[in-house]
Amino acid sequence: MRKFIFLFVVVSLISVAKPVSAQSLLNVREFGAVGDGQTDDTVAFQKALDAAATSDSQVVYVPRGNYRFAGSLNIPNGVTLKGVWESVPSHIGIRNKGQVKPTEDGTTFLVTGGRGQIDAPPFLTLNSNSTLKGICIYYPDQQEDDVPTEYPWTIAMRGKNPAILDCELLNPYRAIDASQNERHLIRNISGQPLRLGVYVDSIYDIGRIENVHFNPWWSMKPKLFRWQMENGEAFVFGRSDWQYVHNTFCFGYNIGYRFIETKNSVCNGNFFGIGADDCYTAVVVDQSAPMGLLITNGEFVSFHGPEPTMVRVGNKNRGTIRFSNCAFWGPCCQVAVVEGSGTIGFSDCTFVQWGFKDKEGGKPNEKERLEMSAIRVLGGNLILRGCEFQDKMPQVFLGEHVRKAIVTENLIRGDVRIENNAGEKQNIIIQNNASDN
Repeated sequence: MRKFIFLFVVVSLISVAKPVSAQSLLNVREFGAVGDGQTDDTVAFQKALDAAATSDSQVVYVPRGNYRFAGSLNIPNGVTLKGVWESVPSHIGIRNKGQVKPTEDGTTFLVTGGRGQIDAPPFLTLNSNSTLKGICIYYPDQQEDDVPTEYPWTIAMRGKNPAILDCELLNPYRAIDASQNERHLIRNISGQPLRLGVYVDSIYDIGRIENVHFNPWWSMKPKLFRWQMENGEAFVFGRSDWQYVHNTFCFGYNIGYRFIETKNSVCNGNFFGIGADDCYTAVVVDQSAPMGLLITNGEFVSFHGPEPTMVRVGNKNRGTIRFSNCAFWGPCCQVAVVEGSGTIGFSDCTFVQWGFKDKEGGKPNEKERLEMSAIRVLGGNLILRGCEFQDKMPQVFLGEHVRKAIVTENLIRGDVRIENNAGEKQNIIIQNNASDN
């Protein structure tokens, strides 16, 4: 009898957990979508999405094709919009001598709506438990050799648990608005957002960003790329309670990671394995939470811009920033310039190649180089412990408004060159640093 009951339960579970077959998905072609790169498929897609909200599968499948959109889409609660790719698609082949290629590029969305209307509705809005997966989004009217045209947000994440997975956002003006939601998931995303990559704000339950890489895959032509480096920001964080960010990267922006104060407050969170290459400033902290920004195993490089610097902390910052086991190199002007009344900490970090100007600014003279300490702290508190300074250049400058500092147990190439203008106070501790001399 027990064997019979066990077999009955197993068979029942198998029948309930049957995988969703291709036949049970709602195919956008059945709702009138054409995918020829010319026909506006906005209405057909919205019909399919609305139908999925009340269907058994709740998945809208988008087969291979180039789908053009002059309007915007709203993905209802619990609905998934899914393309052919199960992993992030390659950017190669989207353009061929300036022309959009045919359907062999997979599931590609060609967005034309909202041109020049930055405050228009987003192209696509995700709601509670809705998902976008396996899609490449491309703006065919954006010029690859000119100042970019403004468009509204490509994707807005709202509600609870919205998700973007395995997508390429090839050349959006502003890519992902991850604000006003709970527990967003942004995973396996690549592309070249031109003005802003990911914006996070009003997050009161943990948000997750994983494996997001922004590179100039679409265009490095001088006029556009220079504009991007002078104006672009890859990741911007406002209010977020325990944001988790893992394995993210950006190349060629004015600012790689920026932390700001909005009307909703500021960010605290865990940032692990993040990187920024060839950004004027890799990390900018205008404001942070008192419980801290924890940045671990990061890699940061700056060598272009007026004063290429990896870390800048603003004069209004009151919070805490900690860098652990991170690497900083250039050739840059300075590794970090710190103001404000908060605390910054560097532990087990590596500093290489500072004391240089931007290539267009010429070489600094000896006096200028001597003033370019790797870590320049003008206010607040500093903890600098167990780090390695690999150049024979000044290591630390402490300004007169520094309140407390601990600079201990660092490895220094050449002489110890730490300038202390904060005075011989008991709360300034400089000791046990190992140098060549």
